[in-house]
Amino acid sequence: MPNLTAEIRRRGCVALMLGVLALPSWAEFKIEIAGVGATQIPISIAPFRDEGAAPVAVSQVIRADLDRSGVFRTQNAAAALDELSKPDLASWRASGADDLVAGSVNRLADGRYDVRYKLWDLVQGADLLGQSEVVLAPDLRLAAHRASDAIYFKLTGVRGVNATRIAYVVKSGRRYMLRVTDADGEGGQVALASPEPIISPAWSPDGKQLAYVSFETQKAVVWTQSLITGQRRIIANLRGSNSAPAWSPDGQRLAVTLSVDGLSQIYIVPATGGKPQRLTHSNGIDTEPRWAPDGSSLYFVSDRGGGPQIYRIPAAGGPVQRVTFDGSYNISPALSPDGTQLAYISRQAGNFKLMLMDLASGTSTSLTDTLDDESPSFAPNGRLILYSTRQGGAYVLMTTTLDGKIKTRLLSGSSNVQEPSWGPFGR
Repeated sequence: MPNLTAEIRRRGCVALMLGVLALPSWAEFKIEIAGVGATQIPISIAPFRDEGAAPVAVSQVIRADLDRSGVFRTQNAAAALDELSKPDLASWRASGADDLVAGSVNRLADGRYDVRYKLWDLVQGADLLGQSEVVLAPDLRLAAHRASDAIYFKLTGVRGVNATRIAYVVKSGRRYMLRVTDADGEGGQVALASPEPIISPAWSPDGKQLAYVSFETQKAVVWTQSLITGQRRIIANLRGSNSAPAWSPDGQRLAVTLSVDGLSQIYIVPATGGKPQRLTHSNGIDTEPRWAPDGSSLYFVSDRGGGPQIYRIPAAGGPVQRVTFDGSYNISPALSPDGTQLAYISRQAGNFKLMLMDLASGTSTSLTDTLDDESPSFAPNGRLILYSTRQGGAYVLMTTTLDGKIKTRLLSGSSNVQEPSWGPFGR
């Protein structure tokens, strides 16, 4: 289909100033959660002692993190408790909660904050977890995210993702910005800002770099940028279009889409730049490559069969297999961390819907009731999907559980928020 590249760009074209800037306060997000999970752990969260005097209400961040996961149903615990309390666990159990969290936030003489908390199992009548962390004031939110991840892991056995980061592009007026924030959309920094758009931010496996496409030279060019130093490097600037970067799982290579030989095709290029090696050879447009988590293959979008569908090819080259068959228009593949599921966008009755496919069975399920979804990205633990969708005339960020029952909207005023990408574990 001749318009495939233009359509994909239209649906994601939204970000350049060198260096790293402080994120303005107006860009902070609020959490709006909708839906009820089939089974949720009821947990009471008490306000942390003295957190009112701190810049961040730690207990509220923990509560929002656990709610957003879809695994927990949080309850307010209004009683005066902290990590040193000896609550009557049987009485708390009678309130309907299975677990209880309480703690404190103490400002030290040097200006740092000592964050402490304890987790009680009300069913077993036992202490489960007690931790403390001393942090600078700007790291209070991170300390809260780490606490919620520790609680999540203790009660589920699954690693939490609240202390990870996300990247996304915001268009506000004529200004484009690439932002890197906490997983809940708050805090963070502006990595890039420009009157020209960028698209397709992608995290390196170690979380230290972003790859993206910038139009600052009036054409699509693939760059990488260090999030520590702000240093940038051109990876692909060949004749024609250079787009859709995706890091290999070992961080040594990038898959990119190049039109240097005519139609857009998939190439592999060293992560430090160099001569690209062509991977696909078709008479159609091949784009949006995504690596399988084990690095053995890549998924991509192609119109070689007439309309855009998702295909798979060995990383070393070889026979191409078609993956999607339902519908005439399927784009934007995203692989779950364990490689068993594929999120993608499907056009259905003129609407763009977030879908989830079980790769073993080939069965797909629609996850949303919105009409213009874009850019799915899995959380590093595989339990949530981040995406953007149009609501009220603007694009907003959303997360959803894999069953589609719990959705979180990250509100950002009237700005258009697109191209989200969830970073790996570690910061």
